[in-house]
Formats: sequence, C-alpha cells, structure tokens
Amino acid sequence: MAYSDLTLSKFKTSFDVYIEEDNNLFADIKPLEASEKLKSDLKETAELALAINTEKARSEMIVLPILLEIRRRSNYQISLFSGTNFDVDIEKGLNGYCDFIISRSKEQLLINAPVTIIIEAKNENIKNGLGQCAGAMLAAQIFNQRKNNDISTIYGAVTTGDIWKFLKLESSSLFIDLNNYYIKELGEILGILSQSFTLNGEQ
Repeated sequence: MAYSDLTLSKFKTSFDVYIEEDNNLFADIKPLEASEKLKSDLKETAELALAINTEKARSEMIVLPILLEIRRRSNYQISLFSGTNFDVDIEKGLNGYCDFIISRSKEQLLINAPVTIIIEAKNENIKNGLGQCAGAMLAAQIFNQRKNNDISTIYGAVTTGDIWKFLKLESSSLFIDLNNYYIKELGEILGILSQSFTLNGEQ
C-alpha cells in the first residue's frame, strides 16, 4: 500500500486519527492580495490549462505559480518539492510520491521539515484524493516527530488547479474543510496556504 492507494475510508480504518468535518475551518484566515506577477502569470496560463484539461497542464500552469508565490512571500525561507518520493513508514503504507511538499526549511536538496502536502486530484475527483492527502500529512507529522521538529500543525490540499479543498492535521485529529475554494478566490487560497509557515514559526 502507498499514499495513492489510500481512500479516506481506508485511512480512517488504518490509522488512529479522528476525522472531523468543518464548514468554517479557515473562516478566520485573512485573504492575501496576489502579487501582480501571479495575477499576470495566471491570466496567461489558467484559462489555457483548463482548456488543455490535463493534470500536467493544471499542475504546471496553475498550481506551481501559486506555490511559487507562497515561497516568495516567505522571503525564500521555505522550500518546495514537486513529484518527490516521501517514504516514511512503508509497513504502514505511508510511502510513495507526493505531488507537492512545502518544507519549513531553506534547504532544497532534502526534505527537512514538511508542513504542507498538496495532492493533485486524479480525474478531477477531489473526494478521491482526500485519503491520499491525509496519509501523506500523517507521514509528515511522523517525520517531524522523529526529527524533533517543532511543528504542531500539518496542512494539506487536494486540488484540480481550479478547485482547492483544504485539510489540517493537529495531534491525532484530522480536520477537513467542507468548503471548496475556487481559483477566482485566489486571496483565500493564498491566505490558507501561507498558514503553513506563519503559524509554524516563519515569515
């Protein structure tokens, strides 16, 4: 078993994690105004990516520019990994590749302090990606505990590029925001993604 094999149901039965659905999980987070660079980039690429309608196009033309914006906002104090193998506990099925990982560390060669996991929704099915994202988030939590990293919260997102659904893992509780955020709500998406380093000691 690997992250990609995990449905939310399998995750729930395999791990001692309480799952809570929340309609207003990120209601208190302030939206962030997108930079002119990001606005310009997405104006050029987002419509094209949605027209091409492949995971690769959405990943490269929508998701990556947003994550690069988050990296710039951290003053390059975080690192970004794409398509990286993240084997933490193979026996438990916490292994495999993650589409994107944000790490609270400037080091780009190795993952040192994962704080956010982003999973691309396969076949544009957000719900089917929740278990995969939850598994990778739990792996990030275990990784940080083993490294004695002072990181209390792991964030996650499942996205089509156009639609984003966010998760939060604290201790043994996984919170899933029932709201979907759309690319037109870019400020809210940036605000939530920025929590990964603002609440864990960065910026």
